[in-house]
Amino acid sequence: MRNWLPFNALRAFESSARHLNFTRAGQELNVTQAAVSQQVRMLEERLGIVLFKRLPRGLDLTEEGRALFPVLTSAFDSIESVLQKFEDGHFHEVLTIAVVGTFAVGWLIPRLASFRKAYPFIDLRLLTNNNVVNLSAEGMDFAIRFGEGLWPSTHNVKLFTAPLTVLCPLDVAESLNSPEDLKNHMLMRSYRQDEWEHWFQAAQVIPWRINGPIFDSSRLMVESAIQCGGVALAPASMFTRELREKKLVRPFDAEVDMGAYWLTCLKSRTMTSTMKIFEQWILQEIANSAQEHSA
Repeated sequence: MRNWLPFNALRAFESSARHLNFTRAGQELNVTQAAVSQQVRMLEERLGIVLFKRLPRGLDLTEEGRALFPVLTSAFDSIESVLQKFEDGHFHEVLTIAVVGTFAVGWLIPRLASFRKAYPFIDLRLLTNNNVVNLSAEGMDFAIRFGEGLWPSTHNVKLFTAPLTVLCPLDVAESLNSPEDLKNHMLMRSYRQDEWEHWFQAAQVIPWRINGPIFDSSRLMVESAIQCGGVALAPASMFTRELREKKLVRPFDAEVDMGAYWLTCLKSRTMTSTMKIFEQWILQEIANSAQEHSA
């Protein structure tokens, strides 16, 4: 069958089926309407079937045409997807990563230029989430998540811990002489409801009931604290830029370890060379950063 595949005729049919019009198909393929019609008729004769109902105004697919159309569209899409990877005479590989939004903005994005310079032919696709991701259903190569690393279906590589500490705007911090003074301010909460209680214990103060708003992202929580004059409990390591620019202040040294960031991939999936490159790169970046801070 492959020896006589009529590619031009198949292209003519697929384009005509999308437009349900020979003229528009011809414009897309840069040939005349008559040439498209002839190619489709040749395909019909070769297959011994009718693919289109010729109507007074346009076309309609027959049952046979409806069976063939999605198969060709999928095939042409797959071919196009691969060919697009050969941009500039090089094969570009795509790596898709689901990333917790806080980690994406606070750590990964500032380092993407370094990755791009080292590996210009790997195209990263980043999709942020609130720590809930289905690698298999969503077709991800990796996910970067926060937690204890106890996800049974994935291979989990620990990146680093990210202790939580109090972060707030400067004007709020000026009113905080001790942790007890936090009672006078709005305390932002995450969906992990016991974080403030653990921090109170680390700060050696008696916990009290908190009624502040709940967020599913530390990034959103901290931004709300900046704009509304509240107090957030978040990983300071993800907000170094805001701390450096004095948008945020860390008024107390107390911190609590509630988990770490992990690089995860499905156990059932074989690591590609591109995945191995990214894993080695991110681990080396973390090692380099640790050396800089210890120097």
